[in-house]
Amino acid sequence: MRLSRYFLPILRETPKEAEIVSHRLMLRAGMIRQEAAGIYSWLPLGLRVLQKVATIVREEMDRAGAIELLMPTLQLADLWRETGRYEAYGPEMLRIKDRHERELLYGPTNEDMITGIFRAYVRSYRDLPKILYHIQWKFRDEQRPRFGVMRGREFLMKDAYSFDIDEASARLSYNKMFVAYLRIFARMGLKAIPMRAETGPIGGDLSHEFLILAETGESAVFCHADVLDLPIPPENTDYESDLLPVIQQWTALYAATGDVHDQDRFERETPEAKRIHTRGIEVGQVFYFGDKYSKPMQALITGPDGAERPFQGGSYGVGVSRLVGALIEASHDENGIIWPEPVAPFKVGIANLKAGDDVTDAACELIYDALEKAGVDVLYDDTDERPGAKFAKLDLIGLPYQLIVGPKGLASGTVELKTRATGARENLDAATAIARLAGS
Repeated sequence: MRLSRYFLPILRETPKEAEIVSHRLMLRAGMIRQEAAGIYSWLPLGLRVLQKVATIVREEMDRAGAIELLMPTLQLADLWRETGRYEAYGPEMLRIKDRHERELLYGPTNEDMITGIFRAYVRSYRDLPKILYHIQWKFRDEQRPRFGVMRGREFLMKDAYSFDIDEASARLSYNKMFVAYLRIFARMGLKAIPMRAETGPIGGDLSHEFLILAETGESAVFCHADVLDLPIPPENTDYESDLLPVIQQWTALYAATGDVHDQDRFERETPEAKRIHTRGIEVGQVFYFGDKYSKPMQALITGPDGAERPFQGGSYGVGVSRLVGALIEASHDENGIIWPEPVAPFKVGIANLKAGDDVTDAACELIYDALEKAGVDVLYDDTDERPGAKFAKLDLIGLPYQLIVGPKGLASGTVELKTRATGARENLDAATAIARLAGS
């Protein structure tokens, strides 16, 4: 992509309403624009990151055997009345009437709707287990939306739902999602720690939140330091095998949010030198809730004994749009964002230091074409801005690599390759730089 043709509205000043780093940098880097309190347009640079995050989530859900569908944003109030949640949910739910006076709501979550879908089509234990998921926009009318996409009112979420014949089977589904979540966050370059947590309005008695450690987080967290070094399950994990050893390894060490923290147990189980007490950002949560929805909605399954019973369920959420903010909170410096390569909007930015110079233009075109043909996402700054402004812009938007092309370097047969995360710089000939970027 040529910057001269791209839409990248960089802000020189930080808007006053931006309280935390991710909000400031997303606004300054032209990733989002606020349309109303807690509601944002995703501009081209931000949308590229959002799509890459969603792709990783989708790939890992598919790998774990989940099946994708898409449910609407608007839901019938009658479904929620069946489970008793319509009146109980509170003012965070946006309630709507259509022209025929039918009561609707903008879905904050989908347990009720997915139970209705399942109830309409599945009757026998032979059709189980199943895990269905979608990636869809949600709305929760937060009283005080703040921190940009970290606590907005409209947000993109992946929510999955498991269906099983009994509790033992349901816990196997829970374990699959637990392992898939470990992989999802690790692939984005995040260290997300599963922590015992309250189930809240979702219900049930088993839940883990996945949190990344950050001082700007909304949750108090307490954990054993060694949990940060536990191994991530590999890509070839067999999700039909016994995953309990993985779960036990990740839950053996103390890790809990402030809601369920037990200080005596924390001190008893964790050596003082290993105690971490900080704050964290929730990026996902998994729940086992049994028959909380299937029982009131009479979503019955015929078991192997011929008797009907409510299915056992769980739900599993990942805040896709929230993750974009969390990634920035976890990876930035005083100059801007530092994107992990798997989620970066572009892998490399080419800075033409003398646009209009025949030799420099020709070299940049050659490099740009070669990288594009190699399948590398490239942002080519072909504008006539000063070099300092180009460097500042590339640092701000945080692309993993910068390729700096100018007359002085070309006279000696080299271009400069800068790694954003470390600041390391190398002078390489163009062919070597292209091969490095295409192969890394």
